[in-house]
Amino acid sequence: MLKLIVSTFFILLSFLLQGTLFRALSLSGIVPNLMIIVTASYGFMRGRRSGLLTGFISGLLIDIFFGDLLGYYALIYMYIGYINGVFRKSFFPEDIKLPLFLIMGSDFVFNIICYILSFLLRGRLNFVHYFFHIIIPELVYTIVITCILYPILLRIEGKLEWKEKEGA
Repeated sequence: MLKLIVSTFFILLSFLLQGTLFRALSLSGIVPNLMIIVTASYGFMRGRRSGLLTGFISGLLIDIFFGDLLGYYALIYMYIGYINGVFRKSFFPEDIKLPLFLIMGSDFVFNIICYILSFLLRGRLNFVHYFFHIIIPELVYTIVITCILYPILLRIEGKLEWKEKEGA
């Protein structure tokens, strides 16, 4: 139950920070994707189910407040969380390379899917411009923020695991 409360808190906090503070700190209109960081992190730290649920809730929040279609981002984030959950067996808390790689890959895939579904299907074929002006800057900004946010998530997750084992 405590994990659910903490997860909900981090999802809401990330959503609020991404929509307010980081919008004010945007670099040429680019904002780091905190929802990807939280979704991917809970996926590979807790498993497929947690990643899927975190992704669904994160995407649904974005759909409700910023999206045109309900379920568009929820579906994308849900798949990203689930796929990151597959790497739970390869996850070691002391190794930061796998989380950085997975979060970077998740953000890249998210942006490619958004490009295909939002721009390519509407006839906007300037992928090179989108790649160098949207995808790469957001990827770099997200990875920089990951280096700050991920250790916090990891430390709190470790304490929750310890409390869970101690309680059992």
